Formats: sequence, C-alpha cells, structure tokens
Amino acid sequence: MDIFKKKIYVAGHKGMVGSAIWRLLKARGAMNLIGKSSSELDLRDQYEVREFFADQQPEIVINAAAKVGGILANDSYPYEFLMDNLMIQNNIIDSSLKSGVERFLFLGSSCVYPKRSIQPIKEEYLLTGPLEPTNESYAIAKIGGIKACEAIFTRMGKGYSSIMPSNLYGPYDNFDLNSSHVLPAMIRKFHDSKINGNQPVMLWGTGSPLREFLHVEDLADAVMFLLNREVRYPLINVGTGYDIEIKKLALMVQSVVGHEGDILWDESKPDGTPRKVMDVSRIKSMGWEPRLNLLEGISQTYNWFQKNQKSLKMHSIAL
Repeated sequence: MDIFKKKIYVAGHKGMVGSAIWRLLKARGAMNLIGKSSSELDLRDQYEVREFFADQQPEIVINAAAKVGGILANDSYPYEFLMDNLMIQNNIIDSSLKSGVERFLFLGSSCVYPKRSIQPIKEEYLLTGPLEPTNESYAIAKIGGIKACEAIFTRMGKGYSSIMPSNLYGPYDNFDLNSSHVLPAMIRKFHDSKINGNQPVMLWGTGSPLREFLHVEDLADAVMFLLNREVRYPLINVGTGYDIEIKKLALMVQSVVGHEGDILWDESKPDGTPRKVMDVSRIKSMGWEPRLNLLEGISQTYNWFQKNQKSLKMHSIAL
C-alpha cells in the first residue's frame, strides 16, 4: 500500500506522538492529511465523531489521541483516565469500521502489560497477570482498544492493528511536573534547578527501576514502516529492546542539561513497575530498527526544550 496517496486521518495530531507522525507524513509526501484539534472535534462525543467520519471518509486512520500522564496524574484521576480514553478510542474505532476505513493503527502503551511480566515483554504476555496499580485505569482502557482491533483483524479480516511503544519522549512532550512522564520531568527539574543556582533535584522513588525509552521520531518512522506493509500481527511492540536504570538515566539527563547540584531520592514515592523492557523481535524480523540512541535523543530533546519553553504544552491531554 502506498499510504502517501491515501486520505489519512491522524487523531491527536497536536500531541507529541501525533505531531511527530504528522510531520513525517508531510516530509515523505503525504498530501491528503486530516487533523482536528479538540476544539474542532470532541472525540468523546459519539455523534460528533460519526458525523466527522461520514463527512471526511478517511481511508487510513492513525489513532494517537489519548489522555496521557505520568504516575501522579494516573494515580490522582483514575476515573478520567479510564472513561476519557475509552470514549475516545471506542468512537474512533467504531466509526472507522462502520465508514469502511481500510487500514487502522491504534497506538497503545507498554503499561498494558503485567506489572511482574517476564522480561523482555512479548506481545503474548498481555493479560497474563495484574497491572501496575498506579496506571491501571489507563492500561485497562488501552487494552480495550487493543482487543477491539484484534477482533476486527481476526474475525473480519480487516487491516486493524495495534502497536505498543516503550516509554516515549521527544519534541512536544509534556513538561508539566504535575502530569509528565519520568524523562521530560527530569529534563524540566534539572533545567529549573540549574538556572536557580544548581539547587538539589528531588526525584521520585529509589531510582532502581529499569525502563526502556524510545524517541518519538523513531516511533513515527515505525508507524510509516508498518503502514506500508501488510498486517501480519494484530499487536506488535515497538522499542529499542534495551533498558536503563532510572538512577543512570538521571545522571545522563543531568549531564546533558549541565546541572551541577545534588540528586536526592524521595523513597516514600512509588517506583512503579520494577522493570519494563520490550521484546521487539517481531518488528525487528520485519526489518525495522530505531535510529537514535538514548544520549542523542535526550540531547536533541533538551535542545528543543530550550528553544520552545514559552510555547510548551503544559497540560496532560492530547486530542
């Protein structure tokens, strides 16, 4: 399929993930792109979404729209993370199916896998154990979307599939300390502390968990790669296949930012899942691998952060 000749709707095209996909589609020649901001289209409203699909008739849909946030946001607003994400994705998936969308790609999150999953995490480990409690609501919603796309793929033979990226970061990330994920939160904290006399930086937990990080532009590249190929799997992991201890990540971010103060750890705060690294053998066997290593990606992201502080997206919803 030559996707660049198709009518493509990117849901969530203003968010970090959606905007990276949008930019890459444009750079590679896609001319018929559709994007609506949340003020133009409320994806939680079933009637609005059905009317939008009936009017626009997209041929390909990339669902990067979600209410997202870190441990604090997820733990503080479980109802909102569950209900908003269920409404958003259910409306998009159902309207896509009923309007005849031929290719649908649902973007999930590695948090859908069990908290104590065998490592590295294979796609078949989904629903084999309890979830991490601090982001259970978000994960449950995303699992619903995965299973809906899987049912359409396996029972109806349509090109609906899901990709599970590892922890994402990069340009247009959320740097709000009340709702951001670990890596952008570190960048913000180290930067703010540096410009305030290299004050000590307090980070959550023990620093012992292991996490895998993928630059959002590599994820966008993986999306292009998969959309241009026949659907072989209803679910596929996308990541680097390598993880890093949070304490080592903190030292890396501190070095990139140039902060020279102390790092303190608030061990009263939750660590989350002890380790989370993806088995990426499926997509690797198809011929795709990420391009940016972690140090390069953090440096690029911090440079972007410095240039765009005044226009940063500080809230936690990307629609």
